[in-house]
Amino acid sequence: MMDLELYDTMSRKVLPIHGRTINMYCCGPTVYRDAHVGNLRTFLLSDLIRRTLELNGAHVTLIQNITDVGHMAEDFDGEDKILVSSRAEKTDPLTIARKYEAGFHADLALLNILPADEYPRASDYIDLMQEMIAQLIAKANAYIGSDGSVYFDAKSFAEYGQLSGNHLDALKPGHRYQYTDEGGKHFHADWALWKAAGDRHEMIWDSPWGPGFPGWHIECSAMSLHFLKHVNVHVGGIDLRFPHHENERAQSNSITGQESVDHWIHGEHLLFEGRKMSKSSGNVVLLRDVIARGFDPLAIRLTFLENRYRSQMDLTWDAIAAAHSTIRRWRNLVSQRPQSSLLLNSEILHSLNSDLDTPRVIQLLRTIEKDSELSIQEKVGAFLFADQVLGLDLSRSEIDRELPPELRKIMELRSTARDEKNWTESDRLRGLLEKAGLIIKDSATGQDWEWR
Repeated sequence: MMDLELYDTMSRKVLPIHGRTINMYCCGPTVYRDAHVGNLRTFLLSDLIRRTLELNGAHVTLIQNITDVGHMAEDFDGEDKILVSSRAEKTDPLTIARKYEAGFHADLALLNILPADEYPRASDYIDLMQEMIAQLIAKANAYIGSDGSVYFDAKSFAEYGQLSGNHLDALKPGHRYQYTDEGGKHFHADWALWKAAGDRHEMIWDSPWGPGFPGWHIECSAMSLHFLKHVNVHVGGIDLRFPHHENERAQSNSITGQESVDHWIHGEHLLFEGRKMSKSSGNVVLLRDVIARGFDPLAIRLTFLENRYRSQMDLTWDAIAAAHSTIRRWRNLVSQRPQSSLLLNSEILHSLNSDLDTPRVIQLLRTIEKDSELSIQEKVGAFLFADQVLGLDLSRSEIDRELPPELRKIMELRSTARDEKNWTESDRLRGLLEKAGLIIKDSATGQDWEWR
């Protein structure tokens, strides 16, 4: 049995993940709004890595943080995202954070993403971050700026830039994710570990350096080292490679005196119908939008699996619809008694271990599905083996139940209303059908249905 091999951002090589006890850390969400499907692609990546490692016999401990304080970005001209949402929704900041944190967990469940072992919240570990900041000051890796904030001295970490390729001598002032009002630092590439409160009155804490709040990067260093001591696999989206992970590495290594992460794994961006998914573009797709169109949310999971995790992909509604149909077809196939096929399973596992080649696995399953030389039992065995990682819930039955007479009558009445262009009545009857558990799909040729 081979080890799982993954592309390591640090070395720019595909390297094996050795060991039978693996510590994983995945950068979690900033809980100020619903996660869109592009965000969820990163969290699926950590799930695929974990499932594949476990299929290989490893024991995995996964920690995923919840950023509910201190995250600043250019989205709001340097304002805290949670405070901006708090004002917009006229609700206190922590209520906002808990609301969207609950939504995040609900989305993970809909995508069949296995829960992490711990979901530490940044707001619960302020003391831990302050302890690390004090250690960095004592080691001369950090200093108190003239504005009262505490900054990491980027020049004190000689290996800065090895992860992202952004070396200090090439960095220009004003790079992303830095505060707009940081006038107290020695060098433009230094970053805040603790930000003085200034005029801010919400979500601030006392500290040895005065009231304030933590910078973004320090939370991941503090919590990853606290829970795991050493990280074998660190996962995040490609947008976090710089500056977040570059800065996190500098902080963590300065504390431990050694390389704190063995493998840095990054998932690529998601486009939607040819454009980057963003609020300004008006093409943000949430998981509930997928469900509202009558698609199984795991259709999103399958569309992601059909693309390599470190390749940019272009999601479309047509692709989601096709994936939905494929899952239904495969579930009907799997609803029969399986029989183990070591040869097929070995080929599937080899593809998964080869830098998570899920597109190859999906192609193998399509070939197996059509192979007349294989028995139905052998096919089912291969599908169920692959589904331990694919997580498409293929053992769920997709055999349609018969429509009860009362619902069939409502369908007929709605068909009449549509023919008469009585859209108000048609919508009323549709509501009754959906309340009864149906998904209604209208087209130019009529109406179709399926059970939720």
